[in-house]
Amino acid sequence: MIFQDPASFIFLLLIPLLFVLRKLGIFTKISFPLTISDWNGKTFSPGGWNRKFFVFFSFLSNLLLVLAFVCLVVAGANPVVRHNEKIYTSKGSDILFLLDTSPSMAAKDMTYMNTSINRLDAAKLSIKSIVESGSGSAFSLIAMASESAYVVPVTEDTSSFLERLDSLKIGALGDGSAIGTGLCSAVYHLSSTKAPKKCVVLITDGENNAGSVHPETAAQLALEHGITVYVLGIGTRGTVPVEYVDPNTGSVKSGFYESAFDSVPLEKIASISGGRYFSVETLSELSSALSTISGREDVVQSFRLKTVNEYFYDKFLLLSAILFVSSWFLKRVCLSEIL
Repeated sequence: MIFQDPASFIFLLLIPLLFVLRKLGIFTKISFPLTISDWNGKTFSPGGWNRKFFVFFSFLSNLLLVLAFVCLVVAGANPVVRHNEKIYTSKGSDILFLLDTSPSMAAKDMTYMNTSINRLDAAKLSIKSIVESGSGSAFSLIAMASESAYVVPVTEDTSSFLERLDSLKIGALGDGSAIGTGLCSAVYHLSSTKAPKKCVVLITDGENNAGSVHPETAAQLALEHGITVYVLGIGTRGTVPVEYVDPNTGSVKSGFYESAFDSVPLEKIASISGGRYFSVETLSELSSALSTISGREDVVQSFRLKTVNEYFYDKFLLLSAILFVSSWFLKRVCLSEIL
């Protein structure tokens, strides 16, 4: 933190100056003694706990007053925190996540912080870590099941991307996995961008069983447009519990799912486009696979540093006002002083 008007701190000398003047008797607090008592009665003299109470709150109110003045002086010095922000002047890679949202993605065979989570939530967590890494890439998102939906266009706005990613629901686009249709849609939307590198990251736990486009046809189309396809086959094999809320009816669907799929067609999709297939059974393997993909698709970008100022004078002004009011409250209400 730096201060743009440090000369304002000279006003802090008023605090010890006031103390010295009071000690010398030159500047004393104005007071009007007022004794209220009956004839031949005793005048009020605080003692015991009453006196301790009075001394404590009197000290506290004066301390708050001094702190309020200090905060006011600091606000006048205009405190600023400066940090550098990286501004990219050339495009990075475009990464499109093609995410399976079919009911089988509700299988709870992933672990996060000693808690079982489903495959879709595991994918969301790993995607979030890549997007927040600040690599300079632009991201987009397509949700896929029996149908596909272009959820997020290519963007560098990570907050809006992650907001839409979190909104994805299992079963909202049907029960099947139209991998070919989803991949074809991804190629269509990426083909028009000007990024030096483009890739599709398909995260699914099944085989193509819906849609009118064969996945290998879509993979060949991706190759022709210079788009690399990476495929992550997510999930363990065997009987796994499944539980999710049907977005159409609001009812809870639960049971057990026999998890098994042939990875060969998925490997073929990746191979055709020059990509790579990853078998993922744990959250750490999923995160590692996405990190590997991000590294392979990384583009050296030119950038400049922009200095950003964050001002804090208004916060110190607010704190000063709070302290002044607190001091006044103690003097007026607790000590019954007339200001």
